[in-house]
Amino acid sequence: MPDTRVPAYPMKRDCPFDPPPELRRIQAESPITRVRLWDGSSPWLITDYPDQRAVLSDPRFSADVRRPGYPHVTAASQARRRRSRSFISMDEPEHGTYRTMLTGTFMIKKVEALRPRIQRIVDRRIDAMLDGGPPADLVAAFALPVPSLVICELLGVPYAEHAFFQRCSRVLVSSRSTPEEAVAAADELKDYLTRLLGLKAADPADDLLSRLVTEQADTMSRSQIADMAMLLLVAGHETTANMIGLGTLTLLQHPDQLAELRGSDDPKLVAGAVEELLRYLSIVHSGRRRVAIEDVEIGGRLIRAGEGVIVATDAGNRDATAFPDPDVLDIHRRARHHVAFGYGVHQCLGQPLARVELQVVYGTLYRRVPTLRQAVPLEEIRFKHDMLVYGVHELPVSW
Repeated sequence: MPDTRVPAYPMKRDCPFDPPPELRRIQAESPITRVRLWDGSSPWLITDYPDQRAVLSDPRFSADVRRPGYPHVTAASQARRRRSRSFISMDEPEHGTYRTMLTGTFMIKKVEALRPRIQRIVDRRIDAMLDGGPPADLVAAFALPVPSLVICELLGVPYAEHAFFQRCSRVLVSSRSTPEEAVAAADELKDYLTRLLGLKAADPADDLLSRLVTEQADTMSRSQIADMAMLLLVAGHETTANMIGLGTLTLLQHPDQLAELRGSDDPKLVAGAVEELLRYLSIVHSGRRRVAIEDVEIGGRLIRAGEGVIVATDAGNRDATAFPDPDVLDIHRRARHHVAFGYGVHQCLGQPLARVELQVVYGTLYRRVPTLRQAVPLEEIRFKHDMLVYGVHELPVSW
């Protein structure tokens, strides 16, 4: 029987912009402690910033979801990830082998070359939103289409299929999905991508999936490439879309900082605001998951082989030892050392692309729509407490 004296994880928020109070209490009183998951297991929760970086950079903590003791987020994610896994659920050297196939595409220099194209996408979506409103749902009209268009163009996935892959994605990132629903959505999306890879093998274009299916034909199966493509497609639009919506709402709650950002033509201020919002919001709010493969001492605690570990990066990004006055949003803060993208060899591969997209969005939307405002009170906005990536379901706005 699970020990009900151990706090349940994840925990409930009081303020939609802050980590749960219980999580902060644990961080202050016992920064490495046991928590209880949906299946009754009790992995270790790591809440302070230095220990989080130590865990995430230590190869003795495995990202392999197949290992006994791995702390799965939900029963649905357990079923799906045991059925097929991508490189983020692999350890070295296997992880590095697959990751290297993608690093060239996501290099800072390559991503910066996409900035003019991303700017055109952002401007066109703003034009469409202005033509259709006010009011408008910022999520449906802008926040979701922008990163979807970008990742579709990069991968070579037709944007015309966006309703299909966004529907599958919602099932995959929902904490309410059953194992059967998650597996069905993953299979449906993977089947589509496998068929698309077949078309690209026969008639390659200048996109990432064409390059993978032609250049890696001797080293990867179509199924493996499809798993990789599914990860890139889902993560490539879900995370950035939620940062656009939730980041905008956060700035609307801080009108002085929004006005400064809107009136500035300093790209360094915009880039700094992106890093601070990534730190402050930490939209991957279910933690980074690992399992110890040998006995390791972290922060004075002995974590034994086979025990699960959850690195609560939302708490780490509010650690006062790393970020003075951590509960204050400050777009002038030097926050680049946050752990919103993880840390170590498994840190987010697509972070250069996410940064450029957010810089273009935050540097353009509020300048072009200077009177942007909420169309409903904060109390009426639905937050994604039920999703593995945090954000807002809709954001009604006017201008």
